[in-house]
Amino acid sequence: MPTRDRPPAQGGPPGSPAVIRGGAAGNQNSAGHLLALVRTGRARTRSELQSYTGLSRSTLVTRIDALRAAGYLRSSGVEESTGGRPAELLEFDTGHGVVLVADLGANHARAAVLDVGGTLRGEEHEHIKIGEGPAYVLDWVDAAFGRLLAAAGESRERVRGIGVGVPGPVEYDAGVVTEPPIMPGWDGFPIADRLRETWGCPVFVDNDANLMALGEQVAFYPDCPALLLVKVATGIGAGIVIDGRVYRGIDGGAGDIGHIRLASFPEARCECGLYGCLSAVASGLALAQRLTLGGTPTQSGPQLVERIREGHGEAVHLAREAGRLAGEVLATVVCLVNPGVLVIAGDLAETHFVTGVREMLYRYALPRATRHLEVTTSRLGPQSAVTGAHAMVLDEIYSPRAVDAELSGLALSPRAG
Repeated sequence: MPTRDRPPAQGGPPGSPAVIRGGAAGNQNSAGHLLALVRTGRARTRSELQSYTGLSRSTLVTRIDALRAAGYLRSSGVEESTGGRPAELLEFDTGHGVVLVADLGANHARAAVLDVGGTLRGEEHEHIKIGEGPAYVLDWVDAAFGRLLAAAGESRERVRGIGVGVPGPVEYDAGVVTEPPIMPGWDGFPIADRLRETWGCPVFVDNDANLMALGEQVAFYPDCPALLLVKVATGIGAGIVIDGRVYRGIDGGAGDIGHIRLASFPEARCECGLYGCLSAVASGLALAQRLTLGGTPTQSGPQLVERIREGHGEAVHLAREAGRLAGEVLATVVCLVNPGVLVIAGDLAETHFVTGVREMLYRYALPRATRHLEVTTSRLGPQSAVTGAHAMVLDEIYSPRAVDAELSGLALSPRAG
């Protein structure tokens, strides 16, 4: 669960949210905590920081100066004066470095470089099958990162962190994929360690649906206390964001709705080896296979979507029925989680699949669970995982505890003077 601020010593600026995203806060009056208040837009001046923390002016100035010296904070001008000396405005220094992101799907790989403020500096996309294995795919990631940094005029030393999304369950703390149904050769592979050794910076790995959910939440629903995203592509997975943080479960298995088993499909074999899984009957791959068996060769989910857009009757019917099956499952999930927003993403998000979801969701879920529910499709599209991975990295490397540790290291460095 997220770390919450203690009540402001003098009330704090009115209307400010209560949650600071990221790792444990540690000392809530520390320099790292001050940076979190500025970075999240909750405080812009020394007086506002003082209201939140109750720190003395001299202590506050010392900690702000340390953040400035380390490149975390900069001045952005002065507040409009209402009489007296105008207050200096503080902001997070987006020139502090860059973040590298890799979004790896079943049949694609996307690499990007962004500044810490979230501005995209460059991107590459390649049709690569995740089944080629970690050595091949991560070698491409390394090469793409190198090309992107060079094109952006950035050095390796400016990389603050790396975020990676993959289409399988991830043990987040270890950066390891565990028993991924559609990632042959990746089980137990230390993705984070492999990239950390190459790039010499913090690396964080998560399931792609989790990152897509986080991306949508950060970009469009920052005040939503519970958001659920369902990705329907080669497989089916879900990401859950509670109080601004991804809910991963005990070992990264939360949101794996594609492997909820349907009693009415006992002969549908899933990639995981079991029978009757939702993914085995309602994913893009499953529908492409059924369309092929029906006489219309279809190799993948994206090709299925092409058939639907062309008005192919059977493809439209299959998408609608798949959505109905997913909607029955989601009716239970919505009653359990009670989200404010349900986002449908992936290959089938702009097809009749969504119509089927809505039909069964509102039929089977309790009216109370859907009364305030917004059902929508992804607004970020392919960029949702990139946005979410960037947010994941920032939440980790700029958490109060991480910032305080870096400042302590700088203070102990012989060069610190």
